[in-house]
Amino acid sequence: MGAARELTWGLPAVAREVAHWRSLAEAIPDAPIREDALSAITHKRGQTDGAALFTILPRARSPVLLRLVVAYQLIWDYLDSVHERSPEEINGRQLHLALTDALNPGGGRSDYYRHHPWRDDGGYLDALVDACRECCLSLPAYEQVRPLVIQEARRAQVLALNHDLDAARRNASLKAWSEAEFPTGHEASWFELSGASSAGLTIFALLALATEPSCETAEVERTHSTYFPWVSVAATMLDSYVDQVEDSESGDHIYVSHYPSRAVATERVGWLLRRCMGEAAGLRSGEKHIVIAASMAALYLSKDSARIPATRDSTRTLAANGGSLTRVLVPVLRLWRTAYAVRST
Repeated sequence: MGAARELTWGLPAVAREVAHWRSLAEAIPDAPIREDALSAITHKRGQTDGAALFTILPRARSPVLLRLVVAYQLIWDYLDSVHERSPEEINGRQLHLALTDALNPGGGRSDYYRHHPWRDDGGYLDALVDACRECCLSLPAYEQVRPLVIQEARRAQVLALNHDLDAARRNASLKAWSEAEFPTGHEASWFELSGASSAGLTIFALLALATEPSCETAEVERTHSTYFPWVSVAATMLDSYVDQVEDSESGDHIYVSHYPSRAVATERVGWLLRRCMGEAAGLRSGEKHIVIAASMAALYLSKDSARIPATRDSTRTLAANGGSLTRVLVPVLRLWRTAYAVRST
């Protein structure tokens, strides 16, 4: 039922929201920022549709949640593109303050472009932040999830470290950040924790809970501990797995490269997928969380880069670890990618 709702209502509604934000992006005065905004909207569209999948979680359709997750994902993708153009850590940290501000209605607003070479976005980023804040205020149980979503948005500042072109310095910074953020023992390794913090899935799951007036603290905590780190780290590692050849050529950070070998990486990411699915199944409306997790896995494993000779066999192994729904969805999403020209995003 939830999947049908997403296909018949969610995707067309996402398209309308994206069209609205595209029209604002096209009017951005500074050309480099305009290019980054339009590139993020066009080339990372799969991420936006993926974020909208969280609208299947509430018992009733929530247009407010859909507007919120679309706007928030657009901020996430936009900041990634803008920071990549000027990848200094100080610039990234300042830019990514927007992720926290967007979920903090009533709070202050940062000077996001303080360290960026271009500043005039015509109010584009502020408009996205304001839209998110307005939607948060309309969620019946937002105050119950607010501390955790702001915590995860703050942790997402680790994204500021990912674009450092000096690999040794970047890895040292990521490890130091992770050890400071998670000082006690954890089942996940330092780079898996920093990778999990680089994904927004935990935030989306908590925002979906906030649509329910009867949202309980125990369910918030269970959802948080499922999505962070397990669902989030599985997403980050799959993203890294399918992009590793391209990222190697460009010098970008490759999370799966921290594993001792490709075989170890495949085995560990497969284990993370199984853990992710098992944890998701234990939540209330677990079948809906399984749909989200399987769709996330299939979205990555359906990319063209997952089918090259070097990765084809391990892709089959990972799809099997994702369970029967993941295996079914991989060919379906390959067709979707072809139809909507998103084969590489």
